[in-house]
Amino acid sequence: MDPADLLARLREDLQHADYTVDRVRAVLGDVAHEALDREQAVPALRVTAASTDPAAVLLRCFTLGRPVPRALLDAALPQVGAAGARAVGLVETAGEGPRDEVRALVDLRPYAAVDAAGTAQWWLVSDLGELATGAALRTDHVLGVGGASLTLAQSTVRTPVGRVLDVGTGCGVQALHATRHARRVVATDTSERALDLAAVNAALNGVALDLRHGSLLDPVQAGEEFGLVVSNPPFVITPREAGVPTYTYRDGGLAGDAVVAGLVRGVGRVLAPGGVAQLLGNWEHRDGEGWRDRVGQWLDGTDLDAWVVQREVTDPAEYAETWIRDGGQRPGPAFDALYAAWLDDFEARGVTGVGFGVVTLRRPAAGPGSLRRLEEVTGPVGQPLGETFAAGLAAHDWLARTDDAALAATRLRVAGDVSDERFHTPGEPDPRVLLLRQGGGLRRTVQVGTEVAALVGACDGELAVGQVVAGLAVLLDVDQAALRAELLPRVRELVADGLLGVA
Repeated sequence: MDPADLLARLREDLQHADYTVDRVRAVLGDVAHEALDREQAVPALRVTAASTDPAAVLLRCFTLGRPVPRALLDAALPQVGAAGARAVGLVETAGEGPRDEVRALVDLRPYAAVDAAGTAQWWLVSDLGELATGAALRTDHVLGVGGASLTLAQSTVRTPVGRVLDVGTGCGVQALHATRHARRVVATDTSERALDLAAVNAALNGVALDLRHGSLLDPVQAGEEFGLVVSNPPFVITPREAGVPTYTYRDGGLAGDAVVAGLVRGVGRVLAPGGVAQLLGNWEHRDGEGWRDRVGQWLDGTDLDAWVVQREVTDPAEYAETWIRDGGQRPGPAFDALYAAWLDDFEARGVTGVGFGVVTLRRPAAGPGSLRRLEEVTGPVGQPLGETFAAGLAAHDWLARTDDAALAATRLRVAGDVSDERFHTPGEPDPRVLLLRQGGGLRRTVQVGTEVAALVGACDGELAVGQVVAGLAVLLDVDQAALRAELLPRVRELVADGLLGVA
């Protein structure tokens, strides 16, 4: 049978088996499921050991990496069976008998996520992880869905576009998300193995992808433009010296943060007018150089709008530990040697920390970009953030074409997720601190004065900003022009941050 037909039948089998994220959680129970999220397999192995539930059999075989009797896999996948799964490279079989063992060659699991376009549900094939193999990862390992993948998927603007480019697609997660709001999705990767698995995932989930081999933007043809570019690139900062293993899915082959810098500087050439690029990245914090200055230099000369949100900062030692463990290296002399290599590499460049965050870039429809926003948001945020980034870009555009007279004539409304918090000193009638707090999005907290708080409280869509200012001037017995000059810049900031919007 043709592999495409087998994968279509496999999709039907997985649907019939109810092999979904919710069903897996129900089969495992909360304790085993949460342990599995922590990469601890023992509770899940105990739960699935004697189960004939199709979802439990598939989980045990394809995620936990344990052999299962051929008869159980045949029952879980009645159309494809062990023979069909072997034919498309998913398993190897010890024999043809019902009790003969079948062992997975890849990880196959259900995937569900919520992004700005709604809920997405697929099945994803990737390489088996350390949890299943008990060994260090291969250097050509193709990663499944990790925290970074989810962050990018949830942060991506989902405005419908004609063409999307996924740079460094891996197993194709971001490309699958893009198929719901684009007519065509092009995906690139330097790994032939990753492209093979992305092709399997496209066929398994019934979508079409234009898969191209090459590094980052190299496979894009001259003149091609995209309305959206997404990338979870190989951004990990790894020492470039003998004895330090590099992994295709995370190491771009350049020193320091040069991979992300190059992508930021170069992505504008493939963006259509009005097109948006969103990527994840690491950037170095160096002694004597602020991270905003460093990343800002990458943006110079691109003529792009830019909004960079740093989500976390890791010190050099913790960063080294994280990525050495990620490769499956356990404590011991080899671990220590890698640790020293990482610290030597950071010390040579004066690195004091490594930032991680989301970079949003846009090619303006006309002229050079006017948005340059680099900020740090390290607390919890309200996912998905795609709508927040889209709204922020739209707010910037509106503010850019709205002068103070037009702003004063506009009726604004407080966003529905904004709360007003007041802190009083006991015995004092007036609040000592006034805060406006967002419940969603980037969950900003803005300290304001009495006048700004009063203006925001009156923004219910009924009165124009100028009318509210005039009323406050009378109430406070202050000069109206002076109050307007003081408040309008703050109003612009609140609109840019999403706390106020046009009614």
